[in-house]
Amino acid sequence: MIMSDDPVADAPPSVVLGVGGGIAAYKAAELLRRLRAHGLDVTVVPTRAALRFVGEPTWSALSGKPVSAEVWDDVHDVPHVRLGQQASLVVVAPATADLLARAAHGLADDLLGNVLLTASCPIVMAPAMHTEMWEHGATQANVATLRSRGIIVLDPAVGRLTGADSGPGRLPEPDVIAEVCFAVLSGSKADLVGKRFVVSAGGTREALDPVRYLGNRSSGKQGYAIAAAAIARGAQVTLVSANVNLPAPAGSTVVPVQSAQELLVEMVNRSTDCDVIVMAAAVADFRPSTVSEHKIKKHDDGASPTIELERTTDVLAELVTGRGDATRPVIVGFAAETGDQHGDVLEHGKAKLRRKGCDLLVVNDVSDGKVFGRDQNEVVILTAQGGLIEVPSSSKAQIADRVVDTIVSTLNLDR
Repeated sequence: MIMSDDPVADAPPSVVLGVGGGIAAYKAAELLRRLRAHGLDVTVVPTRAALRFVGEPTWSALSGKPVSAEVWDDVHDVPHVRLGQQASLVVVAPATADLLARAAHGLADDLLGNVLLTASCPIVMAPAMHTEMWEHGATQANVATLRSRGIIVLDPAVGRLTGADSGPGRLPEPDVIAEVCFAVLSGSKADLVGKRFVVSAGGTREALDPVRYLGNRSSGKQGYAIAAAAIARGAQVTLVSANVNLPAPAGSTVVPVQSAQELLVEMVNRSTDCDVIVMAAAVADFRPSTVSEHKIKKHDDGASPTIELERTTDVLAELVTGRGDATRPVIVGFAAETGDQHGDVLEHGKAKLRRKGCDLLVVNDVSDGKVFGRDQNEVVILTAQGGLIEVPSSSKAQIADRVVDTIVSTLNLDR
């Protein structure tokens, strides 16, 4: 780390961790640990109700700082104004239905409410509550209000809630909330607030019989990274996930699919109500013409079965056709290419862009399987206007940021 002569410039980013009064408050202790392990200076500001779930000594011990929910403590330091003014990030986890409502209406009857009103830095809120409370019209209206102000409100995870209940409303896991915080602190802007993304990821599987399938080697890492990058900049993201074994990005709505046909249906159905489509999934070009109802058996004579294939529907082409002459949604395609006697990777990518008619095409060389399942990638982003953006070997998260940057430019948003 390069040190400057200014001790303030060398100080770690200051983060306020707000904790709402829900049973998921205990998970915020793990989030606090992850933030501090990242070198961040974290001040915990719980609500009064939160302290009934996890007490002040726990927060003080984990943060190394005094903890209070009241504006009346240490009044000479004016904490109700100072904390918000000096913070690089405010993250609230869990954000209960009551806390979302108070934040949306600007109520400041405790220290956290005052911090939320005085903060000029990015704010991330991770809701947690019962499904009925999350889906209630009042909560959804409050979330829409907060998002319209540039606050990043994650969608809750789906899973086991208090008692035997299950559904949307579970607090995203601390590690995924932390990743959103790190992305925001790294310089991500809230320039996609109010924008709706539909991102496909993974690889489709086309059934041969009840046991076997035709598939590909896509891990879904790049599509998931793009979803996370868009969320960090304020977008609402639906992730159509084809056979991916990765934790869902915090704040995403995941729609699992198996086959190319299932992916086609989900993408087409959601294409009319979004601003951006990112087709990062590796879709099978062929599927068996017939699917055996029973496992295909080996024959004693050593003969191999003949499998007849048929073309699947071109999902990217269907989405472009369905858009017609409109300019929205912006459609981003991916081209996993290898060179051959007819041309190199880039030539094949340019031809595909002309053929598909999408707005952007992300081209990568997958020769010898050097991309699938790995954390690094190297791509060229082609634009419909003839632009070419080379992204050298980088992490898939860094490439996702470059792709989202290009999407922002295409949407003509302020950067």
